[in-house]
Amino acid sequence: MVFDTRLLTGVGVMAAVTETGNFARAAEMLGLTPSGVSRAVARLEARVGVRLFDRNPREVSLTEEGRRFHAQVMPLLAGLDEAAAEAASAATVVRGRLRVSVDPWFARMVLASKLQIFLQRYPLLAVDFSTSNYREEMMAGFDVAVRFGPPDASSLIARKLLDTRVVTVAAPAYLARHGKPRSPHDLVHHEALLFRDPQTGLPFPWEFHRNGELDEVKVSSRLVLDDPSVAISACVAGQGIFQSLAVGLAPFLSAGDLVQILPEWSEELCPLYAYHPSRHLPPAKVRAFLDFVREIALDTGSV
Repeated sequence: MVFDTRLLTGVGVMAAVTETGNFARAAEMLGLTPSGVSRAVARLEARVGVRLFDRNPREVSLTEEGRRFHAQVMPLLAGLDEAAAEAASAATVVRGRLRVSVDPWFARMVLASKLQIFLQRYPLLAVDFSTSNYREEMMAGFDVAVRFGPPDASSLIARKLLDTRVVTVAAPAYLARHGKPRSPHDLVHHEALLFRDPQTGLPFPWEFHRNGELDEVKVSSRLVLDDPSVAISACVAGQGIFQSLAVGLAPFLSAGDLVQILPEWSEELCPLYAYHPSRHLPPAKVRAFLDFVREIALDTGSV
């Protein structure tokens, strides 16, 4: 069924005429001419098939059929006003339910411990939180998604939140047993902990960047992981050397649980992007979340 927008216009004109008592004052209220108001009422009467107003030179009044019709449509107009007001407030008031899909590394290493701050800041907001590092249909059922890596070509709107360095780390206990690598190629003699690329299913290659120079090293490993918390736990336990995103690692480095190795080869950057589906201004709840994510990421001091 195709909705006739002229019906809604006519109902609005009818409400103005009923409130003001004549066509001239209704025209002034609506910014129309009296003849324009008269034509709108006539079209509405033709559409519904009954006479809605009794007309005389000084005023107009609703007919019996007009009163019944007016009583039925006014709650609908009020509902439209309320819906419009709610939609307008959604652009400025942080409220409702926010559905987010966040990369597991960022979710567990940075965001999880800060969610209480976000919820306290916005008491009218509830968050439905999911972790995933897959990009296929990442917006299905979500308001916003957060992923590491360059943005894909898609119809989604991508907003860069930060760049974080790629660093190589190991536990002091591992280095005490196996020695500290002095160059990237020394790593071929060490046990590496590899992290699986969710897009390809293969381990991420180990690259080292310094002063525009790129050195890729084929490391050996008996352990490939796809969970960041497991990878860090294994590294802290001394099972091998891990190449990691710097964001979220500050607590492990400051506590001495991990040590950065080859720091002069850590110029590679990995971006963190947020995605949302509309080119229009996103709702206030989405903007608030994106601003908060960037705020806490920068507070880590590891980007």
